[in-house]
Amino acid sequence: PPPHSRSDWIGPPDRRSNLRPIAFHAPPDESRLERRLRELRQDTQAWNQRFWAQQNVAFQQEKEEFIYSRLKAKGLKVKDETGQRTTLNAEEMADFYKDFLSKNFRKHMRYNRDWYKRNFAITFLMGQVALERALRWLHWKKKNLGN
Repeated sequence: PPPHSRSDWIGPPDRRSNLRPIAFHAPPDESRLERRLRELRQDTQAWNQRFWAQQNVAFQQEKEEFIYSRLKAKGLKVKDETGQRTTLNAEEMADFYKDFLSKNFRKHMRYNRDWYKRNFAITFLMGQVALERALRWLHWKKKNLGN
């Protein structure tokens, strides 16, 4: 984001992870607690991007291998005589999706567990930051009303 911006900027979806990256705004008067929150959010975004990029690449690769092996078993080529890509029916693809999810079940469970832990920590820090800001505002208000 440009230096004068006062908010986070969200970019277009990443081509591998399909997640929209965020450029987090860091105000010049950022407190230690606010910096901790921003850094945790940045770390969580990077972690999430890595996971989904790896997962989506693996998914696409395994899907292509599955389609190729099924077409080969049927004696078909990847492209038909008109140059169009040969596809499998929904039932055949359902077999792939079921197998892929079963094979990656533990990985997804770990991801979900870690995702909830990170989100709980972010939410907790957001509450602390909101309280810190409220107390700062009340202190400023009290100081300015006393003058």
